Amino acid sequence: MEVLDRPIEDKSVHDRLDDLARHYRGGSERTVRIINLMGGQMDGLLDRLPSAMRDNLERGTEHALHFALDAAGKSRSVIGESPSWFTTAASATLGAAGGFGGIPGTLAELPLTTTVLLHGIQGAAIDHGFDPTEDGIRFECIQTFSSSGPLEPDSGRDMAFLSIRTAVTGTALQALIARVAPRLGAVLGQKLAAQMAPILGAAAGAAINVANASHYRRIAHVHFGLRRLAIDADRNHAEMVSELRKRLRH
Repeated sequence: MEVLDRPIEDKSVHDRLDDLARHYRGGSERTVRIINLMGGQMDGLLDRLPSAMRDNLERGTEHALHFALDAAGKSRSVIGESPSWFTTAASATLGAAGGFGGIPGTLAELPLTTTVLLHGIQGAAIDHGFDPTEDGIRFECIQTFSSSGPLEPDSGRDMAFLSIRTAVTGTALQALIARVAPRLGAVLGQKLAAQMAPILGAAAGAAINVANASHYRRIAHVHFGLRRLAIDADRNHAEMVSELRKRLRH
């Protein structure tokens, strides 16, 4: 007969929740530094995009998500698990390259950047003992993109994502990608606009890519950390989300 581990003690639960709350808050300071680095020129980035690009951005992002879902898994089988600094470095390199390449470069970069972001999200799932090739985890990794981007803080939306528990069906993943694409498209659109702005250019593309990579991996870390905590403590996942909310209100 299999012997199950005993649930962790209350003190360990509280300590891990405190740690997740600190991790969750950690992104706001980095976002402020990015904005300050760019001289406060982040306002109205999407308005700087050519109208044709704005119209096609959502469709391009949806294609990029499909590409990333396949490519991120294949890249992991080739290069193995990569540390967070690798995701950061790859994001910065792609952002800078897209900025130097003008409009064609920014569009060509979109699926590659999305793949790097998803690779980092999957890495957070693995860190907490989950298999990113399992259907439910693949679903939740994509779902991470429904959180707010780092240049548009919205803790209410992020916390709503952490609470979502959706049944995975045959068509659910395709429907999720279609639902997430507009949100991610708005986030990536800010970066594309910054890359094409004469004053911002390649440096902004690199900086915003790094902020995006850090943000989505952070959100994924909190999400999968809560899920692992619920398992280890033998408690309801919704209860863990509620406890985290209480800590973030203080």
